[in-house]
Amino acid sequence: MDARARRRFSRDDRRGPPHRGEKEIKTLEEKVVHIGRCSKVVSGGRRFSFSALVIVGNRMGRIGFGTGRAREVPEAVRKAIERASRNLNSFALTNGTIPHTVVGVSDGGCVLLKPASAGTGIVAGGVVRSMLELCGIKNALSKSMRSSNPHATVRATFAALKKLRSREMVYAQRGIHLPAAAAANGGDREPNVVEAL
Repeated sequence: MDARARRRFSRDDRRGPPHRGEKEIKTLEEKVVHIGRCSKVVSGGRRFSFSALVIVGNRMGRIGFGTGRAREVPEAVRKAIERASRNLNSFALTNGTIPHTVVGVSDGGCVLLKPASAGTGIVAGGVVRSMLELCGIKNALSKSMRSSNPHATVRATFAALKKLRSREMVYAQRGIHLPAAAAANGGDREPNVVEAL
């Protein structure tokens, strides 16, 4: 065994057992949102590089996004999927839709998300629709109000989803007890605040 192989073997030994998040990565679905190409003119001709924007989610309230750059498209997509899998966040959902209206702003993107009744479906553009589907949202209304740049739209949608708060989360922050009947119904019935206090 040469020195290079010995060093690689020792590095693999130090890594230990597989990370516990690998099982979750296998259950995630990914969606390539955008592929960008950049060309650099050199003495021998043009040199191309590619960037990929990827969204991953488990359709159960967890979603993340990531970007990757490489000389080949598959390598750029692979890097983006790895980064998106490390950037997963959980969001509050209520009966297949979002709890309340939110607006997300990031860079030049601004996205409005509104809850919708059952059977409405997802009324959204391509990028926002992909994110909401992978997040597990089945009924929602949306409007992109500024830039149509996919990177800005993804970040704005992610910022909007981060603002979501369920009724249980709000009542817990305020220190108010949510009655068992309302909690069983998903917090649909307005509790008596006087009794709760």
